Amino acid sequence: MDIGDGANLELVDNFCYLGDMLHIDANADADVEATVCKGLNKFRQLVLLLTNKDILLPMREKLHRSCVLSCMLHGSEEREQVDTSVS
Repeated sequence: MDIGDGANLELVDNFCYLGDMLHIDANADADVEATVCKGLNKFRQLVLLLTNKDILLPMREKLHRSCVLSCMLHGSEEREQVDTSVS
C-alpha cells in the first residue's frame, strides 16, 4: 500500500502491538495463546524458586503473583470479553 512520498506499507493479517497480537478478523485466540505462553515462560524462568521448599510458601505465592500472574494479566483489563459458549 502506497502512503505517499514513496513510502509503502505492508499489509499483513496479524502483528504484535504493545505485546498483544492484533488480527484482521479481530480473532483473539492467538492473543490469548501468546499471553499464556508469556506466563508459562515466566514460570519456567522461576520454577526453581517457586518449587524451593526452603522458601516459605507465602513468599513463593507473592513471587508467583507479582511475576507470573502480572505477566499474564498485563493489559487484560482492556481486552474485549466475548461469550463463545454454545447454547
